[in-house]
Amino acid sequence: MRHLFPVTIMLLAVLLLPPAVLASALKVVSLNGRILDAETGEPVAYVYLHFEEINRTATSDREGRFQISNLPQGSYTLYLHRIGYTDQKRTLDVDSEEPAKLEFTMQPSALSGQAIEIIGRPGELRGSHLEDASITVIGMELRKNLGSTLSETLSNQPGFAQRAMGAAPSRPVIRGLGDSRVLILQDGERTGDFSFTSADHAVTIDPITANEIEIARGPAALAYGSNAIGGVINVVRDQIPTSRRSSPTGVASLMGSSVNNGVTGSGNVKMPVGSDMMLTLDLNGRFGEDYRTPNGRIDNTFIRSTNSAAALSYIRPWGYTGMALTSYLSRYGIPPDPEGGHPDGVDIEMARLQAESRSEFVYDGRFFESVEARLSYRYYHHKEFEAPEIIGTEYTAHTTNATVTGRHKGVGFFEEGTIGVWGEFQDYLVLDRGTLDATGLSGAAFAIQSARFGPWKVDAGLRLDVHHARPKRERTSIVIGEIRRRTFTGLASSASVSYDMGRGWQAGTSLMHSFRAPTMDELYSLGPHLAVYSFEIGNPQLNPERGFGTELFLSHRGNRTRLKGSLYRNAFSNYIYPRNTGRPSITDPTLMEYRFEGVEALMYGFEGSAELRLRRNISLDGMVSYTYGRRSVDDDEAEITGFDGDTAPLPMIPPLAFSLGATWAPGSLSLGSRVHHGSAQERLGEFETRTGAYTVVDLHAQYRFTHAGLLHTISLRLDNLLDEEYYNHLSRIKELFPEPGRNINLLYRVYF
Repeated sequence: MRHLFPVTIMLLAVLLLPPAVLASALKVVSLNGRILDAETGEPVAYVYLHFEEINRTATSDREGRFQISNLPQGSYTLYLHRIGYTDQKRTLDVDSEEPAKLEFTMQPSALSGQAIEIIGRPGELRGSHLEDASITVIGMELRKNLGSTLSETLSNQPGFAQRAMGAAPSRPVIRGLGDSRVLILQDGERTGDFSFTSADHAVTIDPITANEIEIARGPAALAYGSNAIGGVINVVRDQIPTSRRSSPTGVASLMGSSVNNGVTGSGNVKMPVGSDMMLTLDLNGRFGEDYRTPNGRIDNTFIRSTNSAAALSYIRPWGYTGMALTSYLSRYGIPPDPEGGHPDGVDIEMARLQAESRSEFVYDGRFFESVEARLSYRYYHHKEFEAPEIIGTEYTAHTTNATVTGRHKGVGFFEEGTIGVWGEFQDYLVLDRGTLDATGLSGAAFAIQSARFGPWKVDAGLRLDVHHARPKRERTSIVIGEIRRRTFTGLASSASVSYDMGRGWQAGTSLMHSFRAPTMDELYSLGPHLAVYSFEIGNPQLNPERGFGTELFLSHRGNRTRLKGSLYRNAFSNYIYPRNTGRPSITDPTLMEYRFEGVEALMYGFEGSAELRLRRNISLDGMVSYTYGRRSVDDDEAEITGFDGDTAPLPMIPPLAFSLGATWAPGSLSLGSRVHHGSAQERLGEFETRTGAYTVVDLHAQYRFTHAGLLHTISLRLDNLLDEEYYNHLSRIKELFPEPGRNINLLYRVYF
């Protein structure tokens, strides 16, 4: 822990700066405003406001009023969203120290997905406006697609698939890339779970608690990691309040699912405490029995979980400082393997406890506009029960993260940017897998800059990472060789260029060079992992994984249409993955040996989406995605496996998929359907089984109404209407079990 001392001192120095000293250098503005219906002039309550460039959010009260009391001077992009109204993006020039009183009008709209942009001055729109670099799932779209897991909720996004192993353990895959190549964050912080290490490990975030879900690629991803060539997924809960509200606000939800007799409930409230503080309380619970398929019920696919939090924030004109305590407790089942391994299934019990502090200070200096400091500690414990009283594998991790980020003014031809440093210390223990006991120390420095040249917009980023892995007992193994400490250093970079062609059209390209140090599991694993039917063997000699990604994109946003299309190519010089050797383990012949290897690999493909509004209340939409993946094969492997040529298909690559949907929204009611099609996957990796084509039909309906001054929404979804038997190619249990059958999902949500 001695390595954390310098970082901790630096953070404390920032956190404990006297507010009076900071205030003397500040120029901040208090925004007060009201939001009205453009047709009736009535106030619009429960509008969600979010400034893209700075961490400030607010919600309008029952009278349509909102307040943000600590906004620094500058130019911002303000995003306004409310169900039943057209989304808006506005640019605001905040350049006066006097309190600003604003009045916005919102246009009623029956359809989701519509948005208008109101630009103060041509060419002054800022923030994550690149269509290829940022996707936001919010409001009606979030409720319509809300599932029991994060990956299920995002599965309708173009380029997304889900790695699964039952009802609970699933994780998003983007463009064929998953695991640690896709970072999952909660309010901008890593979750500290081990969902990226194995298919049986669940993500410790319940999507029912999300206000919105953001997906970032390109330069923006480098603020969070050098290995996120697939992208960064940020689940926004706004746990630590950043602005004060005059009265309590909140939301309560209740959801039920027929496919597993599931029930989920959640509640969130934000309330002022005194004149300068805000308190957040968040509580939810999820219960589900074994889920049903067209072939019958699958044993041991139950889930029990709760994801709760409490946070307190001190808000002043100079910024804010706050702390949050979060817990995630879960128990879920892994289906049985009737052919061996674990014929009765495995039960997994996990706990994640987190303490997090976050502070932001606003300056009127020559260089910095604001500085944000974060410090978090996470305890993660994970037990895999192979029988009621027998623990097969047990994980324990203590992780401490520290981040300091500064948002600064223009430098040279760059108009704005962020620079920062990040550090992490992890104490990691895995029992019954060669007793993997190690510590990891990581550090990084990054810079992300933006510039505009007329219709051109340029974003660029650099990140330097250093990772040190040290086993607590260095030794030599006859199976994997010398188990020793390793240090990895690498530079990641990214650049994105877009051109505004006018009339809503935008085109561009992005480049990304990634760096990924091997994880401690990839280096040091040695032992059975019954939950995923494998005997895992690490490789202490692994070199870092390096990738080079390129993308071309084209988008259009009009009054009646939205189009997005991308072509991409990702090449890896040392793609690390657990290769199925086809050999049974000597110590446990019921399990196959999986060895971590690094190979040259290539992935390329395309994705696209389109929305067309036929009339005021009728719209059509569609999505398509395809990924091709291959790896290099040496002569010895080709002779043994029979692969023809010097390449072979990569395993676990999703097939061609597309969907078509239609929505009819007469007033407060919305009705629609969607047809999903997945092609057969014929390109198979070693010992991989083919999955056939399928077509699944879904129906959905939503209704909203106001009663007693509260906004109520009801969402009904009928998944797999025809009870189609189909198989997910990315499921580790696809050889044994199909995907869930017909499911009725009902969600009720009230805003207050």
